[in-house]
Amino acid sequence: MKTTDTVQMKRTRQPLAVRLGTKIATLRKERGWTQAALAELVGVDTETISRFERGVTLPSLVTLEVISDSLRVGVGELLSESSALPSDQAAMLNAWLAPLDASNRAFVVDLVQRTCEHLRGDR
Repeated sequence: MKTTDTVQMKRTRQPLAVRLGTKIATLRKERGWTQAALAELVGVDTETISRFERGVTLPSLVTLEVISDSLRVGVGELLSESSALPSDQAAMLNAWLAPLDASNRAFVVDLVQRTCEHLRGDR
């Protein structure tokens, strides 16, 4: 691999590592968890979670999947930037609904439907 290719690859990887780390930290904090708590769920050292969150290192795909399962989000949500596209937002809703039982999913879907109808002015 040429030196310019290596430099370009590092430039490309860094924003992803930082974005991913920020997303992991945000989701962890939203749940009120410490880095140690997430590390225990994932099966890694606390320092490893710290390195991920700071964007110093990227987790392996297997570890990324364990992190996403622990945080109860899809791998795609961890890797994606915020998007205003309805299809991306639907994917986020899907990830949030997935761990709920059927009754709670129905409740959330009904709530979203009624909210959308209200905002559109349907009555």
